[in-house]
Amino acid sequence: MYQGNYSDGLGGQGTYQKQYTYDVDLVLCIDATKSMDPIIQMVKNNAKRLPDDVLRKAGEKNKVIHSLRIKLLLFRDYIADGEHAIEMTDFMSMPAQKDAFCEAVNSIEAIGGGDEPEDGLEALAYAMASKWQQPSDRQKCRQIIVVWTDASTHPLGFGKSVPNYDPKLPANFAELTDWWGDDPDSPTAKMHYSSKRLLLFAPDAKYWSTISENWDNVIPVHTIAGQGLREQDYEEVLLLLVQTI
Repeated sequence: MYQGNYSDGLGGQGTYQKQYTYDVDLVLCIDATKSMDPIIQMVKNNAKRLPDDVLRKAGEKNKVIHSLRIKLLLFRDYIADGEHAIEMTDFMSMPAQKDAFCEAVNSIEAIGGGDEPEDGLEALAYAMASKWQQPSDRQKCRQIIVVWTDASTHPLGFGKSVPNYDPKLPANFAELTDWWGDDPDSPTAKMHYSSKRLLLFAPDAKYWSTISENWDNVIPVHTIAGQGLREQDYEEVLLLLVQTI
C-alpha cells in the first residue's frame, strides 16, 4: 500500500492510500507417496481451507487479490508408479471453482513410491512450466510454487527409462536451474523474475538444500526425512504465502 499527500481543493492537505491489487497463481506440489499416509488427511483438510484463508489473510494485510488461481500437482516415483508418478490439474479460479478444487483434493491417495527418495525435481519442473498469468499495468502478479514433501529427491532423469517420462523435462539440475532463471533477462526462465516465489517444505537433503542455498526468491522450511510434515506447517504456509504476495 502506498501513502502520499493530496490537496483537498480547499487549501487543506491530507493523505491518501493506494491499495495494490494482485493476480495470484499458486501451484501446490504435494508428495503423495505411501510415506505420507499418516498425515495425508491433514494435508487434504488444510489444502481445502487454503483458498478462503489466503483471501482472508491477504485482506487483513490490506492486500487486494484481484484473482486467485490454484493448481494441484501430485508427485511420486516414476520407476515405482509409472503413469501415476505425476498427476496434476489445470489452474482453478477461486472461489468460483472451489468445489472442483475440493473434489480434486479429496481424491488424493497416499500410495506407491519406491524407497526414498522420490521424483520431486520433475514435479518442480512441471510446476515451473505452468501457464502463469503475467503482470499487467493494472495488477501486480505473483507466481508461487509450494512444495510439501518428507522425502529427498532423485536427480533429474533418474526415471527416464519409464515410457511415460516426458522428454521435454530438463535434462539435469543445471537446466532446471536455468528454468528458474537467475536474472530478469534470462531467456530460459519459465516464470516472471520479480513475480516468482518458491516455498519449500522439504528435508535438508541434496538438491533441496542446493535450491535453498542458491536460488533466489526461495523460502525454505526444513522437514525431517521419513517423519512426515508437521501440523504447524499449514500455519507457516499461510503466513509465508501472504508475506510473499
